Amino acid sequence: MDSPIPSRTALKSQAKRLRATLSEQGKTISHAQSLEAIAQTYGARDWNTLNAGSFDETRPNHRDWQVGQRVSGQYLGHRFTGEIKAARSIGSTHWALTLVFDKAVDVVESAHFSNLRRQVNCTVGLDGRSSAKTSNGQAQVVLEG
Repeated sequence: MDSPIPSRTALKSQAKRLRATLSEQGKTISHAQSLEAIAQTYGARDWNTLNAGSFDETRPNHRDWQVGQRVSGQYLGHRFTGEIKAARSIGSTHWALTLVFDKAVDVVESAHFSNLRRQVNCTVGLDGRSSAKTSNGQAQVVLEG
């Protein structure tokens, strides 16, 4: 997707206008077909992909994470920088993300061995914090942007 993606409401309005215009020309398409056509105009594989990359302006404090977006923050208390490899909206309040770290993060505190992680899956809220906690009560993942 090369063009900036409008809001979900704007995309659905474009699909409605496309369907109406084609109908005036005697060409009938379903609403689903118009959504797929709009997705293609933005270079998305399908409507679901475009929809996931758009934002919903009706959600207060919405924050949408996108594939390829650079992020930094903390994972299990360790600082990291990286990139979002996969992002999927879960309802209106959470995101399932796959993060790829620029440098592997050692997730073990022991001096006797290491466990390096380069990629993790997590679920974060609109604030970029996971509801999953470490043993000391801190969020496992805290994203800063």
